[in-house]
Amino acid sequence: MARKAGILTVIDNSYAAGVLFKPLDHGVDVSVQALTKYVCGHSDVFMGMAAAKGPAAALLKTAYREVGWMVSPDDAYTAIRGLRTLCTRMTQHAASALTVATWLESQPQVRSVLCPALPTDPNHRIWARDFSGINGLIGFEFHPGYADQVEPFLNSLKVFGLGYSWGGFESLAINANPQLKQRVCRDGVETGPLIRLHMGLENVDDLISDLAQAFDNLAVNTESSRPDLQHASAV
Repeated sequence: MARKAGILTVIDNSYAAGVLFKPLDHGVDVSVQALTKYVCGHSDVFMGMAAAKGPAAALLKTAYREVGWMVSPDDAYTAIRGLRTLCTRMTQHAASALTVATWLESQPQVRSVLCPALPTDPNHRIWARDFSGINGLIGFEFHPGYADQVEPFLNSLKVFGLGYSWGGFESLAINANPQLKQRVCRDGVETGPLIRLHMGLENVDDLISDLAQAFDNLAVNTESSRPDLQHASAV
């Protein structure tokens, strides 16, 4: 990886949880990660980490001593507890995410699915080159015109909770549009509402059933209140 003299490269490796991608082997100087997510895995601790090698490691060690970064014994225990099951949990998260992502591609309300393991994902080639797997985080875009149906859809979910964090044992869903204020029309075509999903450790059939009933409820709402959307879906 080419870099300018005196400039360190830093990457947030929380998505890969330290196991799906090895930044330091790809020339990155410092890899940071939110241990709160997959490593701890139980949504009960706030913790982060930074790893480095070479000259960056010496700088990081100096900063650690001078700033006094540390974690409590209880938090350290929680992280060690999570590490014992990390690879097993990541395998389940990934399997559920790919199953749900594939199912979402067949839903008529869905315009696109964001999951790098899918060949249709725009980042699939880069993911296949550098990563050994996916985590449980995916997204899907409704067709344009469903903006007023996002809240009813999310409120219909029963197995998925509503929450911004991810990486824990529970499945979560959020409306991602408020976080992505810079979204613009793609190729001159209006973008639709974007939902972010995190697949927890629940049975994947239960997750799909929960999404299916939310889509069914959405279809009832749109057909009864928005005949224009009914026509657009039929087309």
